[in-house]
Amino acid sequence: MEEVKVMVADATHEKYIDTILETIESAAKVRGTGIAKRTHEYILTKMKEAKAVIALAGDRFAGFSYIETWGNKQYVTTSGLIVHPDFRGQGLAKRIKNLTFTLARKRWPHAKIFSLTSGAAVMAMNTQLGYHPVTFAELTDDEAFWRGCEGCINVDVLKRTGRKYCICTGMLYDPEEHLPAKLSDEVLERIKQLGN
Repeated sequence: MEEVKVMVADATHEKYIDTILETIESAAKVRGTGIAKRTHEYILTKMKEAKAVIALAGDRFAGFSYIETWGNKQYVTTSGLIVHPDFRGQGLAKRIKNLTFTLARKRWPHAKIFSLTSGAAVMAMNTQLGYHPVTFAELTDDEAFWRGCEGCINVDVLKRTGRKYCICTGMLYDPEEHLPAKLSDEVLERIKQLGN
């Protein structure tokens, strides 16, 4: 089995974006669940800003996730977690989740980290990291975040309930917990150069 490396993405990983977007869309169709649609430009920006994590087996795409800040950096989300079907069942999602979580904690140590998910595996990973289920009222009120739900097939549920409920479960992390993984000096230097 080929070794899979999980790393903070940068602009050199742009060539994988179309595959990332296709993999996310295919997974949503198979599961019959919603997922916020993202553009090539949006993902590229996350890579350039050191807000994305990519997993590669040599030059083959294996997995991805990204982070985003909301509400004046008081909240952070880890989003878009996907593992290519060829690499599922190897614990790769957990490795990606650990690095995105660590990246978020390192960059914004006082921010609340939240996740919206309908997947049991992601809920289990979140729980292991210290997240707990919350009502949507405990999440960010940043309208830009909620607009991201517009591309989801379940957005009608969110709108119908006045943004109180949806198919997804909201999960929140208490920022006083310690880091589960270590970032390399190279990534820390890159973040410092980006100015947060």
